[in-house]
Amino acid sequence: MKKLILFTVAGSLVGVFYYYFIGCNNSCAITGSPINSTTYGAALGFILGFPTEK
Repeated sequence: MKKLILFTVAGSLVGVFYYYFIGCNNSCAITGSPINSTTYGAALGFILGFPTEK
């Protein structure tokens, strides 16, 4: 559970930093808004941190 939370928070931070440093000012779907980039980053972190079978 801790891994899942850690990856989700890290993903959202990556999304915010991506928006701040690389994001576009036009009508980009993901990087045009800090909310969208944070949400997509958190979703990606959640997926990557989801427990898998060993």
